[in-house]
Amino acid sequence: MGVLPFRKDAALALAFLFFLTSPSSSPAQPLEGPALERAGVDITQEQIAGHRVSLKEIRRQGRLVFSTPFNKADGYGDGPFDAGEDPIAPGGRPTLQGNGTFLRVNGLDGQTCLECHSIISNRSIPARFGVGGVGGSVTNAIFQPTLIDVASADTVFDGRFINPPFLFGSGGIQLLATEMTAELQALQAVAEASPGQDIALVTKGVSFGTIRYEGGVLDTSAVRGIDFDLVVRPFGRKGEFATVRDFDLGALQFHFGMQPVEVVGEGVDADGDGIENEIAIGPVSALEVFNTTLEPPFRESLTQSAASGAEHFVTIGCATCHRFELETESRILDYRLHADADVHYSVNLSRAPAGFERVKRAGIAVRLFADLKRHDMGPTLAESFGSDLDSSFTTARLWGVADTAPYLHDGRATTLGEAILLHGGEAQAAADDFALLSETEQRELLEFLDSLRTPLNPASDLDGH
Repeated sequence: MGVLPFRKDAALALAFLFFLTSPSSSPAQPLEGPALERAGVDITQEQIAGHRVSLKEIRRQGRLVFSTPFNKADGYGDGPFDAGEDPIAPGGRPTLQGNGTFLRVNGLDGQTCLECHSIISNRSIPARFGVGGVGGSVTNAIFQPTLIDVASADTVFDGRFINPPFLFGSGGIQLLATEMTAELQALQAVAEASPGQDIALVTKGVSFGTIRYEGGVLDTSAVRGIDFDLVVRPFGRKGEFATVRDFDLGALQFHFGMQPVEVVGEGVDADGDGIENEIAIGPVSALEVFNTTLEPPFRESLTQSAASGAEHFVTIGCATCHRFELETESRILDYRLHADADVHYSVNLSRAPAGFERVKRAGIAVRLFADLKRHDMGPTLAESFGSDLDSSFTTARLWGVADTAPYLHDGRATTLGEAILLHGGEAQAAADDFALLSETEQRELLEFLDSLRTPLNPASDLDGH
């Protein structure tokens, strides 16, 4: 979750609607001490950057950060609530009925990443659990509302309701996005060197419109499906984050009130909860490496009917946005603290544990069934957040989709057939064509989607460590 600007009158609305109060002093710290310390999280950025620890140890430490329940001695939670400050941004949020710990309606809604990313397969009965999976609807993030009116016919709600996706294969996604960004920005340089010409913004076969440089001004009015800075941001339902690290830094603050040192500074108690250096740079780096080296989803062998379903998927236009595969030029994922920082660590994604399939040009095949582009999905799926992007979402990556119900950005679709028919806007024609297929053809297409599975036992090499 990103930290968005203060929304007017939020303090009053939240206080009255949820009867929120907060202790006037910092919360007492647990006698047991910080949970991360007791779990053995002691990795430093110097160890990672200096290659003084193995990849397996970095991942083990990252899994501990992902799975260890933060407590108040770690820095969990925000400091004292001040109604005169921004009550939505992490740092000074109230808590529900003054409980001093949890809020739920705007973060402070769990103690671990694992709580919301724990279902490997919802297709199995009972569900199969593990690290890095999706979340059920009960774990949906309720993001920055100032009003929830359950007495109205449509339940007035001005926040966002976000179903947690899985993290499998995210290293391949990040590498793709990095390369696509570089290609798009190179095309911007071409435009600046070619005044008066429309330059097509196409990378890896995906079109992001055109750009033009004229009269000393860059014209981005024909750019489509991406921000005007031409940075591909594949993480977040709206395409808000370029890297897993960017996402993690926001999520640590939003969900847990954990203030990363690289965001607030060394020796700074930014949220006034009495704890400095809540989560250091090293553990965040380990968390990013763990997340981005999780195995990618896979496709089962296709039956004859599923193969026919794949053909229908293409024929009715699903594959226009849900592209079966994109390929990278490199196999190496570089890690940086931020876009302008030096590389501090690198991983070959074609090797275990990520294990992406190699392609001839020294890259990897990322079978994501998406295009990393933002699309307008029409009024039915539009959020009511008051943003220009309310009806726009990045294309859902369908790899692993057989195991990851519920579907769509907020989990409103309980089946794949329902999810397809709810498509609108740019995808309306494909939804209409799906509805026109015969019942047999529809079942064949759904059988094809049922072949797209999540990893069976992700990060199992770390078990017992």
